[in-house]
Amino acid sequence: MRKAIAASAAVIMLSIGAIAGAAEVKMVGTVQKIEMQGGAATVTLKDTKSGNEVKVTVKDDLTLDKFKDKRIVDGDEVRVKYDDGDGVVTIFRKTAGC
Repeated sequence: MRKAIAASAAVIMLSIGAIAGAAEVKMVGTVQKIEMQGGAATVTLKDTKSGNEVKVTVKDDLTLDKFKDKRIVDGDEVRVKYDDGDGVVTIFRKTAGC
């Protein structure tokens, strides 16, 4: 009985983890437009695989400094990881480095 309960609990925990992790999206795209707005920026990207435009929000200071210093500009190819629900970026890097 205890083994069955433990197994059921493990399945539930794995299911919750899969659902929570399913919202994170990784993509490579080209920067189309950067719009600075106070302590954040809205960036429009063109996905290299699908060709679709995606808008994401960047809030981390390091990436915002790269926008301000023009180290990341329109036309740059970037690798991005973001939350599909709210579009907030967790990773934003040039594919060539930076």
